Formats: sequence, C-alpha cells, structure tokens
Amino acid sequence: MKNILSGFALSISMLTTLPFFKVHEFYKGINGYSVMFYPLVGFLLGALLYGFSLLLTPHLPSFHIGIILFALWVLFTGGLHLDGYCDTVDGLFVDKSRALEVMKDPHNGGMGMIFGGVFFILKASSLAVFNLLYLLPIVLMLPRLAVVFMIYTYPYVSKSGMSTLAKEELKGWQVFVALVYTLAAVIYFDAWLLLLVTLTLTLLIKTFFIKRYGGFTGDIYGFSIEVIELMLLNAVLIGVV
Repeated sequence: MKNILSGFALSISMLTTLPFFKVHEFYKGINGYSVMFYPLVGFLLGALLYGFSLLLTPHLPSFHIGIILFALWVLFTGGLHLDGYCDTVDGLFVDKSRALEVMKDPHNGGMGMIFGGVFFILKASSLAVFNLLYLLPIVLMLPRLAVVFMIYTYPYVSKSGMSTLAKEELKGWQVFVALVYTLAAVIYFDAWLLLLVTLTLTLLIKTFFIKRYGGFTGDIYGFSIEVIELMLLNAVLIGVV
C-alpha cells in the first residue's frame, strides 16, 4: 500500500505543478505504480479545468473562458509536455544522428519555438470554441493512457532518466489496471470514438519514431500527449462525439 500511495504522489508531482504532493524520489519500487496513475492524473486535471469553467461561466464570455482554461492547463502541467513537444520538433530538423543530443539541450531551438508557438495558438483556439467542456477529463486522460502503453511496449532509447526506471519497473498488471479504470471512464462518457482516435494516433506516432530513432524518449512522450490532446479536442469539435 505504501508503494501505491508513493507512486500516486510521484505521478502527481511529475505531471503537475499542484502543491498537494511534492515527491521526486524515484526510488526502487514506486516508478511502475507512478505510471499506472498517469491516466488518473490526466482525468483529475481535466476535472479541475471543468470545475473552473463552471465557476467562470456565469461571469465571462465562453471564448474568454476557453483562453483562461488554456492558461490554467499550461500552469497546472508546468508546460512539461509542451517543452517535450518543442524539443522533439527541434530533433526533427537535424540529422537523426544528432537528434537525441539536440533534444537533450535545455535551450529550445528556432524550429521548436516556431512550431511551439503555432501549437500554442491552435490549442488555445481549440479551447476557445470548445463547448463540451465536460469532456475535458477524458480528453486529458486518454493521451496519458497512450503513454502508459508506449512506456510498456516500445523501446526507450535513452540510457538514463526517470523514464528508464519507469520502463524497468512497469508491470503488465499495472498497465491492465490503468486500462480498466480508463475504460470505465470511456464507458461513462460514451467516448469510444475518442478512444479509437487515441489508439490510431498512438500507432502512427509509434511507426514514425520507431523508424526514425528506434524508440522513444521522455520528450517524445510529452510530444505524444500534446499532439493527441489537440487531436481529441478537434475530434470533438468536428462532431466525433
């Protein structure tokens, strides 16, 4: 039980800036549990954003609420996945022999900044016109389930870091637990088509990065979360749900 609670605390502290838990101790035994809770953390973040939307709706125009929610989204996640997105883009604009080195550079390159800015605009715009805000918990949950599958299934090309420990310790039954409670949410929200979109994008991302690098990195996990979130928002906007 201690490892489960410590894993949940680590998952919260890794994926959010929320002050409830600040545990960054990647000691043996809790990293697999931490990954198991990734989708749950996404669900809670989405529920928190939806809660803010309910508070703001009587007082502000819907367009402005969407922009505020985007700002809160970035604030609550610390821009962690956006940083991974920008680093990954930087790696795509150099020879693949240098890409991993470029992605590890703490400074964003020009292409990462340009594409990151465009991505910011697209995501903020999507939220500004997103009317089915009650779906935010599932929109944030499904991409993190995708990352659980990526960590468990696909090679990890870096030799160090938290993701290495996570991959080493993540067990099949922990993936199954994450899948079960995520499916429960999918059933509740009747979001099967969003799950299908998520799985399709996961396979496309896998195909591309396995071909380019032979595996994944922490930055690519962040890139994947951001891209899938944006696609799910727009899938809802075009009427998939």
